[in-house]
Amino acid sequence: MEKQNSHQEEEELLTEENDNLEQDAEENEEPEVIEVSETNENDELENLQKQVEELENKYMRTQAEYDNFRRRTREERSADAKYRSQKLAEELLPAIDNFERALAVQSDNEQVTSLLTGMEMVYRQLKDALANEGIEEIGNVGEAFNPHLHQAVMQVESDEHESDVVVEVLQKGYQLNDRVLRPAMVKVSS
Repeated sequence: MEKQNSHQEEEELLTEENDNLEQDAEENEEPEVIEVSETNENDELENLQKQVEELENKYMRTQAEYDNFRRRTREERSADAKYRSQKLAEELLPAIDNFERALAVQSDNEQVTSLLTGMEMVYRQLKDALANEGIEEIGNVGEAFNPHLHQAVMQVESDEHESDVVVEVLQKGYQLNDRVLRPAMVKVSS
């Protein structure tokens, strides 16, 4: 019996040792698992935060690009509306020049005078239509010479005018709003 008791005691000791070892192993494993899961969660949280930041940056850039696109489109539409009559005006300018040359003719003949009166009425209507579209004449005698508005074809000495002043307009210039359609051809004093 003593053998049995000692054998039982040995088994109990072995069982107790195994239990202690298992308990120690479990205690040692739990903190590692917790640390691993915490670091995994931290890494995952950092990755998610980086993704959110990247998406926010992409969103902000896209929003800025869209705002710039809308602004450019609005400006283009405004410019198109502002200068819509430019091509037509450029094509009409030679006809207006011809009207002015024809109206400069003087005659005593009644038929010619009647014809000139009709032409003058058409000429005024054309000028009014151009003015309604924002087209105006540039280049008047006595103005200071401006290379953006005038094209100097001659320079003459003049006692009446200071230097760089328009003395004579050879061909009228026109501008549409702030855009020069055709510079005025002028003589300038030296």
